[in-house]
Amino acid sequence: MVYTGVLTKMQTEFLEPIQYYLVFNNDFINVNQLINKTVSIKLIEHQCLGCGLDRPIYRQGFCRTCFFDKPMAGDWIMRPELSTAHLGKEDRDLEYEKNVQLQPHIVYLANSSNVKVGVTRKSQVPTRWIDQGAHEAIEIVEVPNRYLAGITEVALKDYVADKTNWRNMLKNDVKDEDLTEWRSKLKNYIPEEAKDYFIDNNSETHLHFPVEQYPEKPKSLNLNKSIKYQGKLVGIKGQYLIFEDNTVFNIRANEGLVVEIAM
Repeated sequence: MVYTGVLTKMQTEFLEPIQYYLVFNNDFINVNQLINKTVSIKLIEHQCLGCGLDRPIYRQGFCRTCFFDKPMAGDWIMRPELSTAHLGKEDRDLEYEKNVQLQPHIVYLANSSNVKVGVTRKSQVPTRWIDQGAHEAIEIVEVPNRYLAGITEVALKDYVADKTNWRNMLKNDVKDEDLTEWRSKLKNYIPEEAKDYFIDNNSETHLHFPVEQYPEKPKSLNLNKSIKYQGKLVGIKGQYLIFEDNTVFNIRANEGLVVEIAM
């Protein structure tokens, strides 16, 4: 069986365990069904997610031109505190920015390699936690726009991490944490503008990933260098495919690559 298409982040279903799908233009793969099978991945070309041209991918699936032009690659994506749509101020495309920024956002605590704080649109819960490989998460604040979520995250990351150690996450080198207790400890550090949006009446969400074998020493696959790889798939966590020989392939980091997948 051979599938060809441009990589975009795997779509997911919050089930037991989480279900993963690679979606192409005319087909899709339920990746869970490939676990314990030999899979080959071959680079064919590049296809920018912005312009659709065969250009080297710069960041986030975009060629260099689109990364600096497209509204969906604005700095406020990675740094929500830079959002300005609530002020009516345009960054690259005000209508797009209003549509994304002026909707309910969640500030959350997640445990993937360590306890971290993060931001996501409410509509992306629990997808965001799945993408980060978190095995437990909890909401701490729900605010009406991205800016308020961003300044809350900035305030809290003085007291808790805002990054995931991807190697520890993949090795499953994590310990259970009481996120409800963490939330209580962090409450006093929430900015005044967001204090009224504090959440204290919900419990942790637990996530279970389809992994048969965790890598002891994860080594990242770079298709731009190796062009083709073949191995036995033994798990999926976050947006990573995990292979028996400790190779891991980050789908999200390779968006925009046109690949041939055979099994």
